[in-house]
Amino acid sequence: METELDHKRSITAWTLYDWANSSFATSVMGAILPNYFGAYIASGNNVTLWGYTVAIGSLLAALISPILGAIADFKASKKKFLGAFAALGIISTALLFFINKPEQWLLCCILYILGTIGFAGSLVFYDSLLPHVAKEDEMDQVSSKGYAMGYIGGGLLLLVNIVMIFFGPKLTPQLGEREATMLWMRLSIASVAIWWAVFSIPIFRRVHEPTRMAEEGELNQSVLKVGVQRFIKAFKEIREFKDLFWFMLTFFVYANGIGTIITMAAAFATNLGFSTITVLGTFLMVQFVAAPFALLFGTLSKKLGIKRAITYSLLVYTVVAVVGYFMTKEWHFFLLGFGVAMVQGGSQALSRSLVGKLMPKSKSAEFYGFFSVSEKFNTVIGPAIMAVVTQLTGEGRLGILSLVVFFVAGMLMLQKVDIERGTRRAQEEDARMVAVQ
Repeated sequence: METELDHKRSITAWTLYDWANSSFATSVMGAILPNYFGAYIASGNNVTLWGYTVAIGSLLAALISPILGAIADFKASKKKFLGAFAALGIISTALLFFINKPEQWLLCCILYILGTIGFAGSLVFYDSLLPHVAKEDEMDQVSSKGYAMGYIGGGLLLLVNIVMIFFGPKLTPQLGEREATMLWMRLSIASVAIWWAVFSIPIFRRVHEPTRMAEEGELNQSVLKVGVQRFIKAFKEIREFKDLFWFMLTFFVYANGIGTIITMAAAFATNLGFSTITVLGTFLMVQFVAAPFALLFGTLSKKLGIKRAITYSLLVYTVVAVVGYFMTKEWHFFLLGFGVAMVQGGSQALSRSLVGKLMPKSKSAEFYGFFSVSEKFNTVIGPAIMAVVTQLTGEGRLGILSLVVFFVAGMLMLQKVDIERGTRRAQEEDARMVAVQ
């Protein structure tokens, strides 16, 4: 029997994985690697090349998620899969330290893609633990706490990285300004691997693997066979969970706008000629502003309802996309970053929580795998469109403005989700399953 103290410790351990892996999102995906890639590895072609690299990594991560989720549910091995993907991400990130020449651009892209697969794949199994770690009435708050911890953890390491990048070259003047800056940027990227590895330890120590749940006919079948069968069955059956299916479509639409802003902001700002200190400083500000706002949205969901809270966040994103089209000065980038910080954590945390309410706990990794497809394709379609528009027109501003369509459509679609009906349907499905020791 889990005590209240054990319950609180498991929640803290679960949220610490957000603290651990968010360093990859901030320093590798968001601020330092895109800036390093654009300035030293693929200068002059960075927006197009980086857009395609982000899209490929996210696409591969999305394609493997559902079937792995199905296997993890049946085998009761969510933590093992989480560990395997986290290791892939950590090792790939560490190897990025050795990228220091323009001719290594392809290797840099490959390592980033592998890191993205590790990062995104681990999140499928991390997210799938949420309905097992948190009680029904605390999922919004626990999910929001996870995002807040992620912003703080990722922000703290980014702060350390910025200090390293701007003051480190003074410790190595013999290298020259360019080489010294490159070295300290590479050391900053390597520090992500260490941070990610160290702070991942608590989730494996404190969070228990959920009980294996299976249908009676599956008990004596092989893991791979059941995994494939569950994937095919879930693909067909997910439409029977009407509100879950519709929300995943809804999330897929508006997440395309969110994902493009997150992954392409640094490359776009660098392409406009904004300084490194402006880009990194804005990302740092976003991390610390986003943390309290993520917690605020967890509270707002109780007062306003989760649908209305998500809708308000999408309204803010719409304004950011419109204003972003006219961005010309560096302070514009900082101001828009603040607007994104207000809603980024809240919109993502509440979306993750709402999926957890609408899906059966017995199929949490399975359906979070499908959620991951919606989540990861937001950094496939959006960045790819932005890359194509930039390549064809030589102007990325039209890609920024097009994001308005995703946010407006998402707000309209969200209103059709019936949370109470969806929750009842998930509970009915769980009642059919049997626990396997």
